[in-house]
Amino acid sequence: METIKGFKDYVGEEAKKRAEIKKILVETFEKYGYEPAETPVIEAEEFVRGENSNDEAVSDIYKLEDKGKRKLALRYEFTFQLKRLMQNKKLPYKRYQLGEVFRDEPVSSNRFRQFVQSDIDTIGSTIKDDAEILALTKEVLEKLGIKFKIYVGNRALLNEILEANSGKISINSSGSQIKELEIKSNQNQILREIDKLDKLPEAEIKSNLKKYKAENLVNILKKPEKYFEKYKNYKDISELKKYCKNYGVGIVFQPSLVRGLSYYNKNVFEIKTPESRETIVGGGSYIFNGIQSTGISFGLDRLSSLANIDYEKEKYLIISLEQDKDSQKSKISNPASMKNQEEAINIANKLRKKNKIVNLFYGKPSKALEYANSYKFSKVIFVGEKEIKNKKFMVKDMKTGKEKQEVF
Repeated sequence: METIKGFKDYVGEEAKKRAEIKKILVETFEKYGYEPAETPVIEAEEFVRGENSNDEAVSDIYKLEDKGKRKLALRYEFTFQLKRLMQNKKLPYKRYQLGEVFRDEPVSSNRFRQFVQSDIDTIGSTIKDDAEILALTKEVLEKLGIKFKIYVGNRALLNEILEANSGKISINSSGSQIKELEIKSNQNQILREIDKLDKLPEAEIKSNLKKYKAENLVNILKKPEKYFEKYKNYKDISELKKYCKNYGVGIVFQPSLVRGLSYYNKNVFEIKTPESRETIVGGGSYIFNGIQSTGISFGLDRLSSLANIDYEKEKYLIISLEQDKDSQKSKISNPASMKNQEEAINIANKLRKKNKIVNLFYGKPSKALEYANSYKFSKVIFVGEKEIKNKKFMVKDMKTGKEKQEVF
């Protein structure tokens, strides 16, 4: 039976790779002092929507209704739930969360309706915390073997630029003065267009901005970084650069960087790679319950498609060689078979105490080796009457095919 469109099963090699990435994420998050949190998948629709109903991500929420006719929704991200988690916490409160989120949006080859998100957030943050979050991000991506560049922008700076260019006077073709449509009154629409600058041709963005008389913003946002030093909110960028330098983190200033969600209010981040057109990690600063906070989100699907890691672990298959060709019942009652099974379990216990991955197989060597190849076991250990008597067991390396006797 096929999965529903936009949903996917993960098994075998793909599942193992994802599990290893999750492990790397958790280990790094905890190393930087973030503690775990778990939250419900289903919430009240009103809470999920919050004050960001016009955001594209919010408009794609999955809506539900329970038997009590209550309007519910699946979580589309983790950040909005922090409004509840942060209550009565000593600041700064640092939490991480991994889990499934859901969006009822168009599906593509690398975009699903259920996906795993990995978030960290610092509630009660300063620019020092912004820099530490980017240092953590750098460490994660280096561990995963992903080439990357960190781009930063600032929503307050962008708003300041829009404000400075709002309500200009221009001359029409007949020579009369006309007041341009104020940029400020169409700020959200303009920001949405600017956010597409790295995705669509510049000419198309300018054309879209023309109806707001804001097409010149594209030229302003292309100016050298020194130009933006005259704006007061650029200080957040210069300060972030200073702290990032302490961590050995290089960042690239991108004044046009918006990020989709409207709750961002200061520095915003996007991490890109030359190997993909998609943003691989993103986040920024926001205010919840009157408290300045900063967070960043890692999408597991994108990380998995790009990660270059060794996720295969040494695995042992211990084969208890059976003596009878009769029914399973007779095998169990056969004293020699029972002895083989006991010794196989004994060896398995010893290896597992050493944190080795071990499976047991009861039956013929041919079937056992077929099984070992299918699930990519590193080594196979044969346990039979002869091996028990000699207290030495044949170990076969499944990659090289070499065999040797070992004592366990």
